[in-house]
Amino acid sequence: MGVIEDLHQAREAYERREWVSAYRALSNLDETALQAVDFTALATTAYLLGRRNDCVQALQRAYRASLDADDRSGAVRAACALTSTLRQAGELAVANGWHARAVRILDELDEDVVERGYVYDSEMMGHISSGDFAAAFPLAPLITDYGRRFDEPDLFALGLHSEGRLMLYSGRVADGLQLMDEAMVGVMAGEVGPVTAGHVYCSTIEACQEVSDLRRAGEWTHALTTWCDAQPGLVAFTGQCATHRGQLLRLHGAYSKALEELDRAIARYLAVGSDPALGLAHYEHAEVYRVLGEYSAAEAAYDNAAEHGHTAQPGRALLWLAQGRRDAAAAAVQRLLAEVRDPVHRSQILAAAVEVLISSGEIEAVAQLSEELSGLGESFGSTALQAAGHYAVANTELARGAGEPAFSAAQRAMRAWSQHDAPYETARSRVLMGRALRLMGDDESAVADLVAAHKSFADLGALPAEEQTAALLGKEPAPGGLSPREVEVLRLVASGMSNSEIATQLVLSEKTVARHLSSIFTKLDVRSRTAAAAFAYEHSLV
Repeated sequence: MGVIEDLHQAREAYERREWVSAYRALSNLDETALQAVDFTALATTAYLLGRRNDCVQALQRAYRASLDADDRSGAVRAACALTSTLRQAGELAVANGWHARAVRILDELDEDVVERGYVYDSEMMGHISSGDFAAAFPLAPLITDYGRRFDEPDLFALGLHSEGRLMLYSGRVADGLQLMDEAMVGVMAGEVGPVTAGHVYCSTIEACQEVSDLRRAGEWTHALTTWCDAQPGLVAFTGQCATHRGQLLRLHGAYSKALEELDRAIARYLAVGSDPALGLAHYEHAEVYRVLGEYSAAEAAYDNAAEHGHTAQPGRALLWLAQGRRDAAAAAVQRLLAEVRDPVHRSQILAAAVEVLISSGEIEAVAQLSEELSGLGESFGSTALQAAGHYAVANTELARGAGEPAFSAAQRAMRAWSQHDAPYETARSRVLMGRALRLMGDDESAVADLVAAHKSFADLGALPAEEQTAALLGKEPAPGGLSPREVEVLRLVASGMSNSEIATQLVLSEKTVARHLSSIFTKLDVRSRTAAAAFAYEHSLV
């Protein structure tokens, strides 16, 4: 085939979204046969396949080819794309240089052009990356306007989405989500390019998680998964997609599957040369380990999150509280409360702050924080945040010794979390119900709720909560400090079962069984299954 035919086939592969074929075909062509549009297509395929360096090189060629063709508008687009790509890679100085170049070329154009909207977008993202939301806010409507006036679907979607997300931080959550939903209409209809689509998908889900709109987050995560699966070879955005799936699996108590998804996310992020969202995946790892009682693993994962630019709080404060380090936990949440002002980010720390400060006896401060959390839940229209608010109020009332209002609030929390299929949070709410019923003198009903919660924690493998609930029920601790679930595993080990057989018997994953067995070995100070089985027989556990 001749060069013209090869180029034609490469362009057709690109239009069909066959990214691997298009990338190979465009890469193999002599550069002299490619125009600026072809270099842009090559950059897009390289980006989607996780080849960031190749993407940058192709965009630089697109920029030069545009200038050679006296297409200054095309050069501005290439410069803006380079700014975005380099900013994501953390190369801020070089990114700023390309942004300045885009502005200079744009200023040389006499007429108003759509590329001005892309320059506004680049400027806005620079403000957002530095945390200056006030400077970013007025730029978003300008981006939307340029997209609308010039019938540019990518720009229109970026502008709408940015307007919506920035609205969240001023407290206009319902209005912001509505604009983001509208931006997603263009994405779902296939009106925008794949890079813009991926960014809008991931940013929308992240925003839904931030305001605890878990149903919306679930719907868009399912849609993103479908979108990713329809593009063989896609690497970009698949890490974020796996992270969001992991978040939902954690909510639903599927901890082993959540860890698998988060491992997959980390691998994908590393495949593209790291990513700003890598820290979030490590943080989600830590949250799972904390609930499971694997505190060393949780501490390491929080460290990894911080190392990759994601705050380790408030999860780390809750870890410290679980480890008995109350003063450290209280100091951390007090600092967070003083630093975080916008309603969205406060909504993410208030529940943890209430839990930590209750343990320190700061009841009046906790009451104010519980009221604030409940108010944000109502303002956002987020049922999950409302559930967290009910839980915080119940906890506060219990600390005051007020059984009746505590029971009412805990029951509302339990019902709301049940609707979200969140078994861990549902069980935690039932524990508060049980404690409140005891205060009210209804011990029989209290035991029923505590037993149900205890079983849920055992089924989930949430060892710290399981042990705390067992203590409330007055159960004698097992020999060696083993949890009830660990006793079950040890009995089956002593009977000669393999890990896979135990997993089948207890309806657990083999990874979960292995974690239980590791914990058993540590607690009993043994190194083999034979020694563990001997301990079980010596202490009449079988």
